[in-house]
Amino acid sequence: MKALRNFVDKIKPAFSKGGKFSALGSTFEGFETFLFVPNTVTKKGSHIRDCVDLKRVMIVVVLALLPAAIFGMYNVGLQHFRAFGDLAAADSIWQCFWFGFWKVLPIIVVSYVTGLAIEFAMAQIRGEEINEGFLVSGMLIPLVMPVDIPLWIVALGTAFAVVIGKEAFGGTGMNVFNPAILARAFIFFAYTSQISGDQVWVEGLVKGGALDTFSGATPLTQLADGLAPAALQSTPMDWFIGTIPGSIGETSFVAIMIGAALLLVTGVASWRTMLSVFAGGYLMGLLFNLIGANDYMLLPAHHHLLLGGFAFGAVFMATDPVTSAQTNCGKIIYGLMIGALAVLIRVINPGYPEGMMLAILFMNGVAPLIDHYVVEANIRRRNNRVKLVK
Repeated sequence: MKALRNFVDKIKPAFSKGGKFSALGSTFEGFETFLFVPNTVTKKGSHIRDCVDLKRVMIVVVLALLPAAIFGMYNVGLQHFRAFGDLAAADSIWQCFWFGFWKVLPIIVVSYVTGLAIEFAMAQIRGEEINEGFLVSGMLIPLVMPVDIPLWIVALGTAFAVVIGKEAFGGTGMNVFNPAILARAFIFFAYTSQISGDQVWVEGLVKGGALDTFSGATPLTQLADGLAPAALQSTPMDWFIGTIPGSIGETSFVAIMIGAALLLVTGVASWRTMLSVFAGGYLMGLLFNLIGANDYMLLPAHHHLLLGGFAFGAVFMATDPVTSAQTNCGKIIYGLMIGALAVLIRVINPGYPEGMMLAILFMNGVAPLIDHYVVEANIRRRNNRVKLVK
């Protein structure tokens, strides 16, 4: 590392003000601070002195996403081999993983190349430091996509999320909506057939040739189509492990919980938000169980937490510190409403069988309002205490 540090210091003057490549100063700074902890501190104003900077926080989130990504690659291969009746390959963990790895890798590469290219270009144009937020968004976007999504659509959705969802608001830390959710929403409404239906979740089904007895529909799609919970082709254990059709990184509850543990232990994510989302979804599920107007409402409340992108959204997207509520009480309200809305949308509106995407986007917009009323309530309580003392 010392040799690398010496090399970086040697070429640094060329990228500094007045140097030969000063126009690329922001790009150089981005690579330098990615490799080494910055050796500068703030000169004035109040600030926190800490050894952890934004890049390190983002890297922790990326590490937390790896279990879901790795299992997602395995599941891509598993679903493909099952669909085409190759049971020997389906029983091989390595064959399933490597098949899925080569299918998922291009999606990840396109996401990062597109997003980082825009981030670097915007930083150079503004003459500012490169925003680190896309380190996470670049991994989140592929994991919420179906495996058969065309790469050009991934690039277009990523560009929309970065330009409209982030840069238009001022960059990392200023965006109102979660970029990864925004990318998925853009693709969902602009190219609906590429991200919905029964075939896009399993690689190869769109091209045909699968067994007639195999269905690529997700459990949520089957429920939205009116299938009774008892008639589903998969079981709660399948949902828990994640061996079902679905978005690349959203199927395995176990893998997502491993990532959640890392985020909570490191203090990167708020346990208030995360726990509240699960509580809100469970309570809304119980309410529907009491109503029992149709088969979907009779789905056990805790099953909602295992299906679709509920757990993934609760752990990795609802907890986004930029777009979620900031106050402690606000985080609880924010999480409860996301969980409740997600289940409400699933059950009441079959046109959106997932629900989590729209719930998080809506609550991203409401989060500042929640914080405003929480702060106002605190001010009123303090003023009342002062009056009592007087």
